Amino acid sequence: MALALPRRRARAAIRVAAAADVVVDVAVVLAVDVSGSVSDDRIRLQRRGYSEALRHPGFVAAVRSGPTGRMAMTFVQWSEARRQEQTIAWRLIDDAASAADFAASITGAQIPMPGWTSISAAIDFSARLFPASGLQAQRKVIDVSGDGSNNDGRPVTDARDDAVAAGITINGLPIVEVEPKLDEYYRRNVIGGPGAFIEVARDTGAFSEAVLRKLLLEVAGIDGLRAFGQG
Repeated sequence: MALALPRRRARAAIRVAAAADVVVDVAVVLAVDVSGSVSDDRIRLQRRGYSEALRHPGFVAAVRSGPTGRMAMTFVQWSEARRQEQTIAWRLIDDAASAADFAASITGAQIPMPGWTSISAAIDFSARLFPASGLQAQRKVIDVSGDGSNNDGRPVTDARDDAVAAGITINGLPIVEVEPKLDEYYRRNVIGGPGAFIEVARDTGAFSEAVLRKLLLEVAGIDGLRAFGQG
């Protein structure tokens, strides 16, 4: 006889299965750099930043404020051109519990092997996840965070342009500890599409606040950012 799932796990499983053919306000790929320039400690700090942002009441309120009151999210870890992993499958987020479930999955995820830095391959991999999701999303966003410029794979501008042509917006969260001008690089080469923007993290200590501001912008726009006290 099959054992019953614990209540929290059952809730999360239902939200994964229900993602097919569901209309959401926005579908977001969180594409996180785990290349060799990012230490395990800094990866854990970044994950904690995502976890804190997803659990913030302002984020949940922003999600609920949309026309459908729900979004979809998936978590990708990437490094070189041959290494990308969809660590967390698409899930629906529409309340504090589903947001907390996703946050817990991020903090508990295994850290993959490092490699070079291929933002272009991360964008290409992430873009393919949208048509495979079965979701009907009003907006599609790839949310790239990292601490280095593209040094493997095809030109990042080619990947960006192909994604934008497919109706995807690419936003960026550059961490400028290692490359002080990485924010300028992201502006010129990485982001693109309607309303594309970057949110700069000056160091990993500021990562949580930067993630929250970025997610609020992606979910609720500039008015939502101000409404939820981050403007």
